[in-house]
Amino acid sequence: MSKKDLNDESEGVDQLAKAGTAITEKTLFATGIRVGTMVKTKAMAHFISRTTPDGLHYIDLGKTLERIETAARFISRADISKVVVYSAREYGKTPVEKFCELTGAIPVTGRFMPGTFTNPLYPYHIDAELLIVSDPAIDAQAVDEASKMGVPVIAVCDTDNVTSKVDLVIPANNRGRKALAAVFWLLARAVLIRTGRLTADQPMKYTIEDFETKIIEEAAEGTSKP
Repeated sequence: MSKKDLNDESEGVDQLAKAGTAITEKTLFATGIRVGTMVKTKAMAHFISRTTPDGLHYIDLGKTLERIETAARFISRADISKVVVYSAREYGKTPVEKFCELTGAIPVTGRFMPGTFTNPLYPYHIDAELLIVSDPAIDAQAVDEASKMGVPVIAVCDTDNVTSKVDLVIPANNRGRKALAAVFWLLARAVLIRTGRLTADQPMKYTIEDFETKIIEEAAEGTSKP
């Protein structure tokens, strides 16, 4: 799989049907998945559906779901044992771990150690085929190393993210506890369906709530979006 493949692929999807029978638009709205920030970058402008009078940008949920399906296609074509899913954000820990438990990808949370991708002599070196991150700004060390090694990067990006080193953007609120849970739940489900381990009418082992970092961990993250 190449970076060019990620950039060139595009197709429409029947959005909520692809997400699974138990998920409604109202349910996803409640997670805050489409709530952006009051800043927008040029790269993220076309993912914004509307802006409130006070300047808060909202992300187009349809485009989020389309990109999740596109990401799932590429993940399903990769060697899942070489797909790395990383989040330095505290709220990203449980979503990453649950996603990897269900799919077989490699979870990495907390500090990303320099040389993980670039130094083959590093004891915990990973020969990654694909990198998924929850925020290209917070997860910059991993993104930089992947870029140097020619490893494609899929990133959850909010309205204020710079995407110059990202090969496939999943536009979504990437700060909120519930929003991150929803993104990774949807992505896990899409991957499982793509790889034949789940049918569209089957429930997953975990719910979106199971993907949420627990409330007792919030103190480490501070005030956040929903």
